[in-house]
Amino acid sequence: MTEYKIVLKPVYSETVETPKGIEIPDGWRLAWHQLETFKALQDPDIDVVFNTAMTGDGKSLAAYLGVLQGNTEAIALYPTNELARDQENQIRKYVEDFQTRNEPRIARLNSAELELYAENEGIKKSAAIATHGSQREILITNPDIFHYLHRGAYLMPKDSPDKLWGRIDKDFNLFIFDEFHIFSAPQIASVLNTILLIKRTNKKEKKFLFLSATPDKDLIERLDKAKLRYKLIDPKASNKYQFPDTEGRFQELEKDQWRLVTRAITLHFVALESANKASETWLKDNLTLILQHFLEHRGTKGAIILNSIASVKRLTPLFAEVFQKHGLTVGENTGLSSKTVKERSLACDLVLGTSTIDVGVDFKINFLIFESADSGSFIQRLGRLGRHQGYVNADGQEIKFTQFVAYTLAPNYLIERLFEKADSPFTTNGIYDRAFLSANIYMTYRKINDFKNYYSRWGALQSFDLYRKLGHKTIAQQYAASRDQFRADCEQVFGVSLGKVAGKVKACQLEWQEKFKKDNGNPIAEDASSFRGSSPLQCGLYDMTEPNEGDRFKTYDLSGILSNLEVEPMTEAGFMRLLKETSERTGQPIPKNRFEYCMGFMKLLSYREERSNWKFAYNGDLKEVADSWKVQVLSGIGVWQPDNRWIDKVNERLKKQAIVAYVLNHPVSEIKARLLLPMHFQIYGICDQQTLLDPVPSYAIAFGQSALLLDTLAYTFKNKKGGEIWIA
Repeated sequence: MTEYKIVLKPVYSETVETPKGIEIPDGWRLAWHQLETFKALQDPDIDVVFNTAMTGDGKSLAAYLGVLQGNTEAIALYPTNELARDQENQIRKYVEDFQTRNEPRIARLNSAELELYAENEGIKKSAAIATHGSQREILITNPDIFHYLHRGAYLMPKDSPDKLWGRIDKDFNLFIFDEFHIFSAPQIASVLNTILLIKRTNKKEKKFLFLSATPDKDLIERLDKAKLRYKLIDPKASNKYQFPDTEGRFQELEKDQWRLVTRAITLHFVALESANKASETWLKDNLTLILQHFLEHRGTKGAIILNSIASVKRLTPLFAEVFQKHGLTVGENTGLSSKTVKERSLACDLVLGTSTIDVGVDFKINFLIFESADSGSFIQRLGRLGRHQGYVNADGQEIKFTQFVAYTLAPNYLIERLFEKADSPFTTNGIYDRAFLSANIYMTYRKINDFKNYYSRWGALQSFDLYRKLGHKTIAQQYAASRDQFRADCEQVFGVSLGKVAGKVKACQLEWQEKFKKDNGNPIAEDASSFRGSSPLQCGLYDMTEPNEGDRFKTYDLSGILSNLEVEPMTEAGFMRLLKETSERTGQPIPKNRFEYCMGFMKLLSYREERSNWKFAYNGDLKEVADSWKVQVLSGIGVWQPDNRWIDKVNERLKKQAIVAYVLNHPVSEIKARLLLPMHFQIYGICDQQTLLDPVPSYAIAFGQSALLLDTLAYTFKNKKGGEIWIA
């Protein structure tokens, strides 16, 4: 194991005098980017604003300053429920600090709350959304709900397509998209389509604000094509950040009204083999070293951020047992952790988590260990550290941090490029600024594919769906001009005619109907029109490892279950009966609609120490499927895992399912490496009867939205085999 160490300088952000007409609390000063964002959102000649201020520099205040002045109403879209809760608390603190004359009314809405509210009140989801959105100055929700309410997902068949969005889009003037850089092409296409819809169906000017570490190039390029006017607020490019390295310089900047954003950090680079569980093994081997840091630096708060839920689940009890002996608490925060467990984790001395804690949640920590999958996740996770000087403990005592330390568990090749080559940018014990680190991480670390061909290949199917609904008999006359303008915008932005898209939709529908003898439906078009895609392999889990009985009902993907969990099967009836009994016994309402499309139900008993070996298996000839070079709907897919006692019960249901898929005649590892696929991309090894006994499946299959994304890249393999070049 090789280890290097550098020091990152603190970051100071320039503040400005408050102009007349803006009221802020006594003693406050706005950062330059906050005032510039406010001014841009007031400018009638600007439609879209990008704020790329650093993590911790107050982008939230920049977003809500207009609402706090009583100038506008905002709908804010956060990609995780944890971030939405965190931001609601932050906004309420702003309201308290600003003491506005007309206090803005705030509502937060997520999918689980929407389901429970609708069930308990005996009303439709559309009515629940309308109730939460009405008479509010700030509505906090997620981009998924925003997407689906514009696609009519919460409406009844006879409802007018604009029943929800016609009202909500008029009620709010500012649309905020936070942490936008974590989204991929399908989500960006959705946002583009929705912006175009809102712009063309509203007479009053609407503003769109993107808060992101880096502006998305594809989004900006397409805003240009749509002739939408945008402004980029970039403090770094405008020299509004300083990176001092002496105490004297700190004092000079503070005297000149520069504000400390991020403290100095000692960053250790730990080189690990690119092997399964390498980070988990290092953490086990160094548990005592980590504990010693907490004992030597009393009052330390820390986080460990990993890529694998299973690793966190296995490590948490080990750390908790050791730390507890010294009066220290350990919590977990993952996609399989309950709301109760997640909330408690924030108060622990050490929290172990996954991406649920690296997307914007404001942790007060001074110690961080993290692994990452690419340059974006590296910068994102490091950004959790150095934002706070301390915290208030349970006894009301203020604890000040004296140092900030991070360990990044990185692959060997990255360490080699950063430190060991003749032209490497870093030397151990060197002092650098964050901008220099970020630039070199983006340059040398693994990049992931941007799927730029997705927009013309599949993104316009979302456009066609919205265009078709604007022609509904209940609103066709009202939106006739808007519909024509929307079509022209979409064709310009996505570079394809909607007439051609209509032909593709029709062809997919006919193939589906002929192959599966269905009268209606179009699974491929439905996946293309979704936000994150559907999960055909989602299962209902009763989590026996969960301490809170009411939080034991969860969903998880079959692939993760097969790889990492020890489970026993349940019947759907048994699962739903247990859910009902638990809800009645605990008095805790549990939304049951989210289990409606689960393909299996299981009890989660424990987490495996080693990943289990398994693969998908297909009843037919995979060569024939792969040689078609297209997305298609397949049935007859099962799981091959010879040591599994319950797999036959899963296969009974799974093989009957019709699943949107793309098959390539190459191993998964080769495809991931050549196409730079994201870590959690839904692609798996698959065999047929001819290749069943091959130790490594020579075929790979992607499902749902991942199949559509793979379709935009697969031509590179086709060319290698001498086929024609694919053109969108």
